Amino acid sequence: MRALRHLNKYFFKYKFRLIVGLVITIIARIFATMVPTLVGDSVDVVEQYINHEITDIAEVKSGLIFNISLIAGALLISAFFTFLMRQTFIVVSRFIEFDLKNEVFQHYEKLSLNFYKKNRTGDLMNRISEDVSKVRMYVGPALMYSVNTITLFVVVIGYMISIAPELTLYTIAPLPVLSISIYKLSVAIHKRSTIVQEFLSKLTTFTQESFSGITVIKAYGIEPQTQKNFTELSNSSKDKNLDLAKVQALFFPLMVLLIGFSNILVIYIGGKQFIEGTIQDLGVIVEFIIFVNMLTWPVATVGWVSSIVQQAEASQVRINEFLSQVPEITNNVTQKSQIKGNISFDNVSFTYDDTNITALQNISFDIKNGETIGIVGKTGAGKSTILDLIGRLYDVSSGEIKIDGTPIKNLNLIDLRKHIGYVPQDAFLFSDSIKNNIKFGNETATDNEVYEATKNAVVHKNIIGFNKGYDTILGERGITLSGGQKQRVSIARAIIKDPAILLFDDCLSAVDTETEEEILNNLRKISKNKTTFIVSHRVSTTKNANKIIVLEDGKITQQGTHNQLVSTDGYYKKLYLKQLSEKEI
Repeated sequence: MRALRHLNKYFFKYKFRLIVGLVITIIARIFATMVPTLVGDSVDVVEQYINHEITDIAEVKSGLIFNISLIAGALLISAFFTFLMRQTFIVVSRFIEFDLKNEVFQHYEKLSLNFYKKNRTGDLMNRISEDVSKVRMYVGPALMYSVNTITLFVVVIGYMISIAPELTLYTIAPLPVLSISIYKLSVAIHKRSTIVQEFLSKLTTFTQESFSGITVIKAYGIEPQTQKNFTELSNSSKDKNLDLAKVQALFFPLMVLLIGFSNILVIYIGGKQFIEGTIQDLGVIVEFIIFVNMLTWPVATVGWVSSIVQQAEASQVRINEFLSQVPEITNNVTQKSQIKGNISFDNVSFTYDDTNITALQNISFDIKNGETIGIVGKTGAGKSTILDLIGRLYDVSSGEIKIDGTPIKNLNLIDLRKHIGYVPQDAFLFSDSIKNNIKFGNETATDNEVYEATKNAVVHKNIIGFNKGYDTILGERGITLSGGQKQRVSIARAIIKDPAILLFDDCLSAVDTETEEEILNNLRKISKNKTTFIVSHRVSTTKNANKIIVLEDGKITQQGTHNQLVSTDGYYKKLYLKQLSEKEI
């Protein structure tokens, strides 16, 4: 139960609703326990008539009608308050589910990129959906039935002791056996629930990756192998669920057996005491039988609740594992930061924790607001890493990055990223309309601003050619669009933000050279007062930059203007001549 202590703050948050639910439960149980007493009184009236203690049949009928009316009234009131009880506790559980999902999601957003490299998307989804749902069952139905059972036991057993103490002791004698059985079964359920949730995460991850990579699966014709792998994983998951179900299946037969045994004891012991005269009224035995049967469902729910608690414990442990993860990138500043865009790298080195690959080694350069810097180099040279460090997606391993003369760690992280327009190498678009994908960079943008941004990204004509134009809904990850269209929509999303810093990570690789030239001409006008980084494998993309740096194995091997670099032997000149000859061909 230690892991479930995390939920105490939510119980405190909704304490008034829970207190009201407790009061309503007590009222409902009090009226429910009136029914057996009234039934017992009715039996006593009939017994008195049989024994000729009452001779007037009209008196018997009126007594029975009166008791029946009271029974109906008590049942109606009990049912009404039971309805209110369910509404109170179940609604609170939904509130807590909402709060917990938001807490988990917000924490996911705070965690650094390294976290997402080490954990699979399917597992993250499972913890925020299936695991939170298991926890909701604990804070809702489990809590409600626990309160209901405890209240009923206190009221019913208290009343039973007051009228027949000895018979009560015989009636509740099987309960300790029940408690011990529940404890042992709960331990087994806890272990198997943990395994079931782990396999569910694996299954979710596999299906999520299969659906996301369906194009590759179809292109390689590996549907049969994928189906085979899914079947094997699904069968393993099924087996683990069956193992859990076999243990859970022992609960209810055990409850029925022990409650049935209690009924036998009531009939035998109660009947014996009635014959001996210890119990004066036959109605008492009838009351006890009804009371025992009233306790049947609550006692049965003890096992069910115990199972829910064990599953919730296993799920909350998994949730807490992620909630305990400390973000590597934190916002150290509360005051606002004004970003102009003067950036300097001073002996910056960076090594990826997950692979231990050193991406950058002693990188130093300066760029002023309004300037454009081009970055070229072979794959894996560290080009994208520079952009990631500017956005503080990672922190440097050594050295220092300054923006406007202030160390980047001393800037407000939210303000820093608000002033950055980033177009990643792998353009990511959401399953929404094209317009909303573009307005993701600026939610308050007008339609005219959206059109202007797409015209500058040279994608406006493509969009208006679609049947629904800007309202066209994109498939997952923008699959509706071609590679070049996705890149240009991503560029429009960045420039509509009107940021101080623009980061373009090889975002023109999927467009033709003519379109590329048009986009670059537009970007030169847009970026006059902005600091712009352009990463590319094409010399044509970076040639007009104020400064170009060449990276090899994480080190700067050349830097200067296009004219300076093409007149100097090195990687840039070789790349230029190669691409020039290819263009001529």
